[in-house]
Amino acid sequence: MNPYHIIKDFARDNRKNPTQSEKLFWENARGKKIGGLKFLRQHVIAYQLYENQQKFFIADFYCDELRLVVEIDGRVHDYQKEYDSDRSEILEAMQFQVIRFTNDEVLYHWEMVEMKLLSSTHP
Repeated sequence: MNPYHIIKDFARDNRKNPTQSEKLFWENARGKKIGGLKFLRQHVIAYQLYENQQKFFIADFYCDELRLVVEIDGRVHDYQKEYDSDRSEILEAMQFQVIRFTNDEVLYHWEMVEMKLLSSTHP
């Protein structure tokens, strides 16, 4: 099976089983509820570090209009800071903007999350 199809199936499974914070983010963002912006969830982004070696990231949420990747970090991210940093660096080199929120920020400080997303529309 093509690697893209494997990762696409994985992203589809992730959409069916969101974390509590991803579910809340989606409820608050879907249907262009944040500044009229369309967000996609569990969006596959292809990248290539070396010739003939295509790889993929799955963004928790993505807004194509702004080339904005939104990541919601749970506890596992406490142990993978270097990976997250490298991932953000690759995405930014591809002209994506990356914003990270913690689960708690999404669950308990939604107004701050929304304000930060809206401010990203005016860099």
